[in-house]
Amino acid sequence: MRARHVLSGLCLCLPLVAAAGPWRAGPDNSAGWRWMTPAERVEHQRRLRGFTRYDDCVAYQREHHVLMGERARRDGVELKPHRSVCDELRAEGRLR
Repeated sequence: MRARHVLSGLCLCLPLVAAAGPWRAGPDNSAGWRWMTPAERVEHQRRLRGFTRYDDCVAYQREHHVLMGERARRDGVELKPHRSVCDELRAEGRLR
């Protein structure tokens, strides 16, 4: 009986883990993470995972960095350049 409760608990938590997105997305490596709402974070990750073309990914990433830069400047913060997730996805063979 106890195993059944543990298993059902794991099943309930699985969607929360999946919604968190890929391991690489987080406050230390996603430009503007601090200025995104939780819903925007999920959408940002969903969009990045959905790209198949490198050029589309780069265009979105530039747009995102501009928006997050504007939000950061309102708080008196200058965003530091982040690594390019699009370059990483291309290196993994996920973008053409």
